[in-house]
Formats: sequence, C-alpha cells, structure tokens
Amino acid sequence: MTQEINLKSEITAIQTGQRLDQALASLFPDYSRTRIKEWILSGAITVDGITVDKPREKVFETQQIEVTATIEEEVRAKAQDIALNIIYEDDHILVVNKQAGLVVHPGAGNPDGTLMNALLHHCPDIEHVPRAGIVHRLDKDTTGLMVVAKTVEAQTHLVAALQARDIVREYEAIVLGTMTAGGLVDEPIDRHATRRTQMAVIHGGRPSVTHYRVAEKFRAHTRLRLRLETGRTHQIRVHMAHIGHELVGDPVYGGRPRPPKSASPEFFELLKGFNRQALHAVRLELAHPFTCEIMTWHAPVPDDMVELTKALRIDTELHPIVYL
Repeated sequence: MTQEINLKSEITAIQTGQRLDQALASLFPDYSRTRIKEWILSGAITVDGITVDKPREKVFETQQIEVTATIEEEVRAKAQDIALNIIYEDDHILVVNKQAGLVVHPGAGNPDGTLMNALLHHCPDIEHVPRAGIVHRLDKDTTGLMVVAKTVEAQTHLVAALQARDIVREYEAIVLGTMTAGGLVDEPIDRHATRRTQMAVIHGGRPSVTHYRVAEKFRAHTRLRLRLETGRTHQIRVHMAHIGHELVGDPVYGGRPRPPKSASPEFFELLKGFNRQALHAVRLELAHPFTCEIMTWHAPVPDDMVELTKALRIDTELHPIVYL
C-alpha cells in the first residue's frame, strides 16, 4: 500500500548553510534521514521550485522547500488491546484522555505499546488513515486530551485547523518559583545543537508562542494555565525552562527537585518522587470536521497532580507568603 505525501516548509536562519539532507531532517523530524536522502536522490525535493537531487547542496534562510513523494506504507503497527480513556467518539473523530507513560507513536525504543497500537485495536478501520488518525501529540508522560481522526477527510480538516491555529489546547502545569503575573513566551524553538533528543530556544528556530496565566500561587511554586498558539515539540517545557520556571518533575528540562526552605520531610519526598513533568492537557476546543459544531472537552487533572497541589497548599499554609 502506498501513500501520497506533500510537505512544505521554509529554511530558517538556524539551518542556513546546512546540507539539504541535514536541514530536511530538522524540518521533517517524523521521517528518517534514510528516507529523506531517498527523496532527494529521486528528485522528490524542490528548493524555491527547482528540483535538487544532491544531499550535500547548501540551503539558506527563506528558501521554500516542497516534498512531493509516494512512499510505501511503513512497517505496520500491530493492533494491541491497550486500555484507553475515550471521552467522546462518533463516526469521524474520537477524543482520548491520554494517561501518563503512554507513547503516542511507535519509534526508536518504543516499537509497540503505544497509542497508535491501541487505536488500531479499538478501531481497525483507522489503519486506512495516515498515522492511524493522529494529528497532534503529547509527550509520553504528559497527560490529557488528544483528538484523533477516524477518516482521511476528518484528518485533513483537523490538520488544516491546527495549522490555522483554530484548535484551542489548554494545559495545566505546576512550575518552580512563584510567578506574580501571567504573560506569554514568544521565542523560537529548534533541535538542541548538541543534545539531539532535546529542543531549545534558538535564534532562527521555528516561531513558537505560549500564553500562560497564574491559577494559584504557592510558597515556592506556581500552578499555571497555558494555551498553545503553536505546537512545537516540548514547547511548554522548553519555554517555561527558558524563563526560569521549569516544570516540577521534568526529567529533561527541570533538573533536580528544589524544595523550599524548611519544607517538611514528607513534602520533600513527594517532590523528589514526582517523576514526570507536571503537565496536563486539560481543555480542547475545535470545530467538528463534519458538522462544524464548536465542541469543547475538559479532562480532570490527574490524581498525582491533585495530590501535589494539596501538598503545596499545606506547605504554603505552614509558611505563609509574605509580600513586601
């Protein structure tokens, strides 16, 4: 079975001077470098409308990239009976409240046991939809709402809505430090220069905007509500770390737990044992791809974040915040 794909992007400042194959690997991280090289050699890549078939060709900022290719379907993921918390489903879409620890898509180190495997079991016909209908992702240990398309038509509509920023995605997070007011982070994100599994704020990276507001202040932490304007890999985690308010428990961007002064041993142990980023996709709003009805879903904050919030309140009651 083959699949027709058409991808478009623009070379950013960070990729200026890179080889074409290196730049494309950054622009289209869902595809392997081997596949990208095959596309280049087969003439499936154009740069500013001109076919380029040399992987070593240098690229420069603002050049327009287009991929038009036919690919054989990847080794097909197998259906697996994995429990899903489905909060809405019809003939066109389903909305799932993803649990912590569930990888969205098979990849290196996670060949199965993913959301995709679960979707193929729950809805076998979804195998005919690219990526089993998955149109956006959550990190493995981020919980909360995701919409999945059950038909190609629904997926096409949802992808376009995401690109047009017409899908509202709100998150709840607990971060280090006491924040006094909300705001936004408008900083470009791209692959880290040396740690290739991480992202970073990099001049010339892809435009990335995160809005946040304070929901509750604690002695040395803050509970936030955040809304994505863009959807880059690890965006909230990277942006919060960039402004000095890393997510509690973030194993990649958060560093070691930093309990406030005079924290109780129980509170310290809770913080130390919170081994995932305290991030939950709490609200999702979109226009239904078939009926155009505006639909909204909410997912309750998971128990581990509820317990952490309770502990933060107790710590703050024991050590009241003093405003000077």
